[in-house]
Amino acid sequence: MEAIKDEIQKLYQNLIDAWNNRDAQSMANQFSNQGVQIGFDGSIVVGKDEILSHLIPIFENHPTAPFITKVKSIRSLGTDTVILHAIAGMIPPGKSDIEPKVNAHQTLVAVKKDDAWQIELFQNTPAQFHGRPELVEKMTDELRSLL
Repeated sequence: MEAIKDEIQKLYQNLIDAWNNRDAQSMANQFSNQGVQIGFDGSIVVGKDEILSHLIPIFENHPTAPFITKVKSIRSLGTDTVILHAIAGMIPPGKSDIEPKVNAHQTLVAVKKDDAWQIELFQNTPAQFHGRPELVEKMTDELRSLL
């Protein structure tokens, strides 16, 4: 299982690096042909082509913030399926600290096909913890320790 965890960690890191480098093609390439991406705003895009079409204008028209991430767990759901959970923060352009308002939980489901891991689902969910500011602070502090 350790080798699989390393492979999934690398797949996830490739996805995060593609976002941080504003590389829509590289990001879309991490997904299977039917892969699903659910964005922070709730938008759903399906398949490499749609993911690419969705990301290009985002990177062209918006100063996206890079992710700071920490993998919390990776577990097998069978012989060729794995789920990863991570937490993520973002440092807005021109800033040097994490913006707690956009902290997120990230979930990645990967499937191995033809000896290669591909993303079937990537979901980026706001971690706002309504009414529990201590949880926002705890997550932010955990991510800040990675800076």
